[in-house]
Amino acid sequence: MSRSEPDVEAVKAANLRFYQAFGSLDIAEMQQVWETSPRAMCLHPGWRLLTGWEEIRASWEGIFYNTSLMHFNITEIQAVVQEDSAWVFCVENVSSVTDGRATNFGIQATNVFVRKDDGWRMVHHHASGAN
Repeated sequence: MSRSEPDVEAVKAANLRFYQAFGSLDIAEMQQVWETSPRAMCLHPGWRLLTGWEEIRASWEGIFYNTSLMHFNITEIQAVVQEDSAWVFCVENVSSVTDGRATNFGIQATNVFVRKDDGWRMVHHHASGAN
């Protein structure tokens, strides 16, 4: 196993924790995934860029409030680690119930992580419609 493989696996695990927090619809769990700093950024499909944890947190609270079910099947996972930064590309295959409507759809996502003393934390999430 090369030196970078454990880091890649740790980043993939951090990415999985993000989707578990998303699926749990629990803001406390989501906060454990993110670097809660002003440099954090998030771009949900069809939204403007959100900057800083406070804006990002408010977006998740709104999404969670209006959603009764969110299930992810994550595919096409590719992760790269370079020193204390990492990025993951994946496809989010989503089943959700939002505002009483059930939907299934695919989203392409890029998630960026930074290494902190307590592990990898998300600093950027960018999601857009899958082809």
